[in-house]
Amino acid sequence: MRVGVVGCGSISNVYLRVAQQFDEIEVFAVADAIPELARERAQQFGVPHVLSTEELLNHPEVEIVLNLTPPKAHAPLNKAALLAGKHVYCEKPFGVNRAEAQEVLQLAAQQGLYIGCAPDTVLGAGIQTCLKLIQDGAIGEPVGAGAFMLCPGHESWHPNPEFYYEIGGGPMLDMGPYYLTALVTLLGTVRRVAGISRITRPTRTITSEAKYGKVIQVETPTHIAGAMEFANGAIATVVMSFDVHAHRLPCIEVYGAEGTLGVPDPNGFGGPVWLRRAGEREWREMPLTHPYAEQYRSLGLAEMIQAIQQGRPNRLNGDLAYHVLDAMLAFNDSSESERHIELESSCTPPALMPTEGL
Repeated sequence: MRVGVVGCGSISNVYLRVAQQFDEIEVFAVADAIPELARERAQQFGVPHVLSTEELLNHPEVEIVLNLTPPKAHAPLNKAALLAGKHVYCEKPFGVNRAEAQEVLQLAAQQGLYIGCAPDTVLGAGIQTCLKLIQDGAIGEPVGAGAFMLCPGHESWHPNPEFYYEIGGGPMLDMGPYYLTALVTLLGTVRRVAGISRITRPTRTITSEAKYGKVIQVETPTHIAGAMEFANGAIATVVMSFDVHAHRLPCIEVYGAEGTLGVPDPNGFGGPVWLRRAGEREWREMPLTHPYAEQYRSLGLAEMIQAIQQGRPNRLNGDLAYHVLDAMLAFNDSSESERHIELESSCTPPALMPTEGL
C-alpha cells in the first residue's frame, strides 16, 4: 500500500530505511514543516514525491499516513488524516491526553479506517520469544514484573531535545510506551495504577552541539515510580527516570510461580532472553523463536497493511495504544490525587506473531 510520511526528523531515517525491506510498504511521498528536510529524505531514500502536509493528506494516491511528528502533533494529525480518508500509523505516544486520543479512536471507528501505533519492538524476536515462553508455561503462572528505564536525560546528545521535557514528553510518555506495551503484551491488560512523580530540576541546559547552552523549561515529571496491577493479578514495579546517572537494574524481568524470565531491552527488537527456573542455579540464554531480531522499525506498519489486506485487526491497534497511554497517564494522576487509579480502558493484547514472519 502507498504510504505518505509526515515528519522527517531523526526517527524518519530508520523508518524509511527499513520500509524498503517490506514488500507491503511503498513510500509514495514525504512532508515536513521544514521542506528542505523533506527533500533531503526523499533524495536519500528515493521517495518520488515531496509534498506539503495538506497536499499529502489530500493526495488520492496516498492510502496510509505514517505520522512521525512530535508528540503534541500526533493526535491532531491523526484526526486530519482520518478525515481525509487515510489509514494511520503513528509514532508513540498515541496522544498527550486521554481526550484527544479518544477522539482519534472514535473517528477511526466512524470512518471505518485502521489506526496503528508504535512501538513495534514488541513484534520483534526478543519480546515474541518471551511471550511464547510464558504461554508455554516456562515460568508458570505470572506473579509480577519489574520494569526500569533510568538515564540522565537526552539533552546531552539529541540535536533537538526540547520536546522531551514538554507536556507529552518526559520519561514516561517517551520511553514508557516501550516498557508498558511489552508488559501488556506479556501479562495482559492493566486494572489499576499507583504512582509518585516529581520534576527534579525546573530547567535543563542543552549540551549537544547544535543548541549548546540553550535552557529548557521542564513541564513534565522527570522521575516516576509506581506499580501496576494487571487483570490476571500480576503486579509490576515500574520506574521511569531522566534523573539517574547510573544504575544496575534490568530493563524488564517477569516473575512466575516456577521461574523468572529476563526480558531484553524493549527499545530493541532482539535478545538476549534469559530464563531461570525454580531450583536451577544458573541462568540460561534461550534461543530466539521468532524473526526480526535486528532493527525493524516499520514492522508494525507492514503488519497493519497485511491486516488491512486480510480483513483482520492489526496487532498494534488503537485500543492497545490507548490502553498503554491510559496506564502511563495514570501514574501522574495517582501522584497528584494520592490514590490508586482504576483504568476504564481495556484491549486485546497482541497475538503471538508467526514464527516464519510476515
